[in-house]
Amino acid sequence: MVSVGTYGRVAVTEDAAALLRELAGQHGPLMFHQSGGCCDGSAPMCYPVGMFMTGPSDVKLGTLEVEGIDPIEFFMSESQFEYWKYTHLTVDVVPGRGAGFSVESPTGKRFIIRSRMLNDAELEYFGLS
Repeated sequence: MVSVGTYGRVAVTEDAAALLRELAGQHGPLMFHQSGGCCDGSAPMCYPVGMFMTGPSDVKLGTLEVEGIDPIEFFMSESQFEYWKYTHLTVDVVPGRGAGFSVESPTGKRFIIRSRMLNDAELEYFGLS
């Protein structure tokens, strides 16, 4: 689970954490960018650090802490964040083919996002109430 102070915006399931440990062993430190593109839908894209360059219009939602590997920063574009700012995101994994540029693509698994609305305490914490 990720925390920013008391509350976090992103988390990771144990199944996704296991795949991330495997991928980090192959590729080194990782990062996520939540895709909003037409080709990949809105898939969480996982890259080796340095293979995807974030810019000034990207928002860092948090850092995933997965035991045994380097922390994984999670980003999304500012324009997409405007639509998702009231949600908490959890990175999970399911069987299937990952998006073409995401490192899990050859594993037969793909990362997905499970989301829920922020609760009242989280909304207040993030200044959204």
